[in-house]
Amino acid sequence: MTTEVAPRFEVSRIGDAPILVPSMDERMGANLAGPSLIRAPEWLPDRLGEYYLYFAHHNGTYIRLAVADAIEGPWRIHTPGALQHAESHFPDELDPQDPAKVRPGYVVSTPHIASPDVHVDEERREIRMYFHGINRDRTQVTRAATSKDGVHFTAYEPVLGRSYFRGFEYGGWYYGQAMPGIFYRSRDPLGPFEEGPTLFSSNMRHSALLLEGDTLTVFYTNVGEEPPEKILATTIDLRPDWMEWQTGPVSTVLEPERDYEGADLPLVTSIRGEISDRARQLRDPAIYAEDGRLFLLYAVAGESGIALAELKRADQDVAPNSPGAGAEGSRAT
Repeated sequence: MTTEVAPRFEVSRIGDAPILVPSMDERMGANLAGPSLIRAPEWLPDRLGEYYLYFAHHNGTYIRLAVADAIEGPWRIHTPGALQHAESHFPDELDPQDPAKVRPGYVVSTPHIASPDVHVDEERREIRMYFHGINRDRTQVTRAATSKDGVHFTAYEPVLGRSYFRGFEYGGWYYGQAMPGIFYRSRDPLGPFEEGPTLFSSNMRHSALLLEGDTLTVFYTNVGEEPPEKILATTIDLRPDWMEWQTGPVSTVLEPERDYEGADLPLVTSIRGEISDRARQLRDPAIYAEDGRLFLLYAVAGESGIALAELKRADQDVAPNSPGAGAEGSRAT
């Protein structure tokens, strides 16, 4: 795979509705965002299901958890959730917000934790989570937490980098990408991380990463650009020195075309932060690969639910985690 052409995917939505919606659990609230899916390893004690799907409320006080015995569902909510804000090393109170910095429609942040990025560490037999929270001065940063059962996590105080981490391992390094496209790396998955290049514009929102050989495919959305906010993809050749990495051409993977995705709503330019109403926007992509299949999870109608689709290379059959090729464009069903 090279970065000379944009990645091209065929997208098949799974089901005709989101797999997670607010009505599934009274505690978790109406805002659903930031999914991260793993298959629960056999060594995990007291497994709640075959699959664990971590997600968040944009301003929530705990990381949510849904479980299922099949990727397609049905999914059920583990009401207690996983990591709690009280365990996160983030403060319970924030400095007052400067009214001059509050944009129209912006939901002012409160103490919270969000954006879980969860990995199975087979060697250490533990589940590792990157998550972000908000400091007293209202800056958002990432910390790490680990768990032996996938439910109860121990958070670590050191700050790893900016918010919205997505991690991957390559060439003996643990890498993280934070918003907006800032790369970090460390020899240890728990840090400390050094900051490297920024490869995306300041409009980049949240991302998902797929490593195939020496190529990293980045799925992401941009905020504040021509509506609707949609899921895009590009590739990065990882073989050069990381300070020389470059993104390739960009393709559109998916945009809101179904009513549950917000297609029944008018086009409105998106803004940063939590959205409390349904909107014609897709956000927060997450990627999960298993047995040659590739799945996309994403927030629908703003942050009103989480949906699932399957991706296939449109130009040739390519198994995830192996080299492949791409061309611009995608097709959705």
